Amino acid sequence: MAAWPRFAPPPGRAAPPLSPPRPGRGAELREVGRLLPAACDRRAGSKGRPEGPRSPGSCLPPLPACLLGAGAAQAQLGHFLAPRGMKLTKAQYDEIAQFLGHVQPTRQSLRKLKEKFPSQSQSTLLSIFSQEYQKQIKRTHAKHHTAEAVESYYQRYLHGVMKNATAPVLLELANEMDFAPSLMARIVLERFLQEQEQAIPSKTLINSMLRDPSQIPDGVLANQIYQCTVNDCCYGPLVDCIKHAIGHEHEVLLREMLLEKNLSFIAEDQLRAKGYDKTPDFILEVPVAVEGHIIHWIESKASFGDESSHQAYLQDQFWSYWNRFGPGLVIYWYGFIEELDCHRERGILLKDCFPTDIVTLRHSMAQR
Repeated sequence: MAAWPRFAPPPGRAAPPLSPPRPGRGAELREVGRLLPAACDRRAGSKGRPEGPRSPGSCLPPLPACLLGAGAAQAQLGHFLAPRGMKLTKAQYDEIAQFLGHVQPTRQSLRKLKEKFPSQSQSTLLSIFSQEYQKQIKRTHAKHHTAEAVESYYQRYLHGVMKNATAPVLLELANEMDFAPSLMARIVLERFLQEQEQAIPSKTLINSMLRDPSQIPDGVLANQIYQCTVNDCCYGPLVDCIKHAIGHEHEVLLREMLLEKNLSFIAEDQLRAKGYDKTPDFILEVPVAVEGHIIHWIESKASFGDESSHQAYLQDQFWSYWNRFGPGLVIYWYGFIEELDCHRERGILLKDCFPTDIVTLRHSMAQR
């Protein structure tokens, strides 16, 4: 077994009191998920379209900012709060990514993806689906924000709702242009506000209206924005909310597992209170060994670890953690590419679940 390194905390230092885990939001989100789809159905016609324009400010009910559609997004995205992550070889990942490069980013495509790769974890496929779509959007983002493109989209929107205000004009425009519906909604909303206010609207105002379309003074546009938001499976306030909630759920899950193992730790919020800027989710008060490697900290990632995201995390987070706190463990709950787990000897391990073979200092001394 490897020797305990110099990164161990000073002897005799008492562990800070551990605050109890914050209650998970799983049940709360599931309840929202049960109610919101029904509300959307009531708002839609027989073909899933808005009922039509209403008076400004009354076209849509206010939606809570902190739980805006989280349950509906959870139902759309198919997330599992305790996923069965799995590792993929680079060849397996490339095959999945290549398949996604030839389909539209829709729920129908997600079903096809699951049918194409039935042996893979659904939560893993979903995470890859979302990440590959986001890469595609980033590659084409600039061309959708030129002055010519923005004006073209806005005029096409105006022409479309003039012909039929009840048709999902913005949603169909986004699909035609192969662009995320929520991002298309943002472009048109910003252009609309510029015309109304004769000034560039603030990001705060735009974000507020996207979260709660009832604030939009035009009833037709409010319905169009709402349709884009609830039908976007990878972008928008609904997805942002559920991603945040799922990330929090997995941090709570990891905390509970550490407590079950009687491992003393300092949580991220405690570290930030001490003035640390970049901190992992948990720092172990007494290091442990996992598969023969010493671990001082654990980071939870509720996503799939592909090459681009992992390299970004290494540069922005993991190496900073290593430099300050020593070697650590990253858990990609939705799996990762096997070949990325190549920094073990340098002090960064990757796992797709909580390790079961943890060796503590107490256990090591008892064996002796």
